[in-house]
Amino acid sequence: MDNKIKQIAIIGATASGKSSVAIEMAKSLDAIILSLDSLSIYKEIDIVSAKPTLEERAGIEHYGIDVIYPNEPFDVTIFADIYKECYQKASSNGQNLIIVGGTSFYLKVLLDGISPLPSIDEGIKAEVVSAMGRAGDIYKMLQDIDPSYMSRISSSDSYRIEKALTIYLATKLPPSAYFEKYPARPIITEPLAIYDIPTDRAILRERIVQRTKEMLKRGLIDEVAYLEKRYGRSPNSMKAIGIKETLDYLDGLYSLRELEEKIVINTARLAKRQGTFNRSQFGDVSQYITVQK
Repeated sequence: MDNKIKQIAIIGATASGKSSVAIEMAKSLDAIILSLDSLSIYKEIDIVSAKPTLEERAGIEHYGIDVIYPNEPFDVTIFADIYKECYQKASSNGQNLIIVGGTSFYLKVLLDGISPLPSIDEGIKAEVVSAMGRAGDIYKMLQDIDPSYMSRISSSDSYRIEKALTIYLATKLPPSAYFEKYPARPIITEPLAIYDIPTDRAILRERIVQRTKEMLKRGLIDEVAYLEKRYGRSPNSMKAIGIKETLDYLDGLYSLRELEEKIVINTARLAKRQGTFNRSQFGDVSQYITVQK
């Protein structure tokens, strides 16, 4: 990563118009785009993720889209590797980089860094899988071992409980002691301009309504039925907004109208959470982009 490049990030709630803004900016800045989206990273989850189509990408190279299949494991270390690859590509080509999306937790990880995970052998993996069948007992055990660390983890957060257990079994260290020994290091080390797209709540809700209608029109139900048939319901990706409501519809719990209403309501709640997170984590953002209403 020798050649310095210009990097900017565009954050904002779902349906605020980030992707189209990023594509237009990429054209003028000769940039490639890194998607900050927890669903667009999956292959075959196309409609429900609202990922930009090939036509909408307008020839701009995108990273972070269609990387893994819905039943493959994903964590932020994979995203960090995607960022490094994306940065290297832009640097080698003399291009710039635009980071855009609604899962701004990933951006926070790039700025704050992540600790390297210990090497995990097959024996440890098998032990963790077996132990997680007793997730409640494991949670209590970890609370006794490392109360300060586990106080930040919900008893229902199986991903982080499994991660804490893995670290403990692999290193014999409480997670807090491990992370103190191996502190996180920022991945983005140069100054980063962060742009926010503020949107009036009523306007944003209308956009969510229209996007939901368009998703249904494009074949959302058929896409989710295909995903369920191929991958089942257990992968984390199958619990995303738009997928879980459609699965309930397929189970006969909702009418088509109720399905649409549920997706709109839950997407609006997600947008509110995204706004809260962005304000709490990127509160010093003073640069805004106005999107046409």
